[in-house]
Amino acid sequence: MLDDLDRKLLDILVKDSRASLKELAQQVGLSSPSVSERLRRLEERGVIRAFTVEIDPEALGYPLQAIVRIRPLPGKLHIVQQLIEEIPEFGECDKVTGDDCFVARLYVRSMSELDKLLDRIADKAETSTAIIKAQPIRRRPPPMGNA
Repeated sequence: MLDDLDRKLLDILVKDSRASLKELAQQVGLSSPSVSERLRRLEERGVIRAFTVEIDPEALGYPLQAIVRIRPLPGKLHIVQQLIEEIPEFGECDKVTGDDCFVARLYVRSMSELDKLLDRIADKAETSTAIIKAQPIRRRPPPMGNA
């Protein structure tokens, strides 16, 4: 269970994962060692998995993103999963229930690059692709209300 101080710390870190212990301590009214101990416990419990940075794909030369639904052909599930893992342009992938086995986010420089990447799995899976126009909600944590 999270208490109010844990939720406040998490809220601050979601907004700025680079906040220092001193800044965190000031904002929640605890000492730096107390904040450090709380963060350690949150990590041990698996609440905090990592402290990370958000990178803009467009700044790295990837102006296009696509959501790709992938349905491996019979007997090709593990091969397709391995190919997805090996292609660095796949930024994330979820294994899902339903008609498709995977839903992935793909970063590409052009439509022709998209075609070339999808061709690498075309003989092993059916794909359905949607180009992302905008992302009105960026990845965010689930609500941290009382649970």
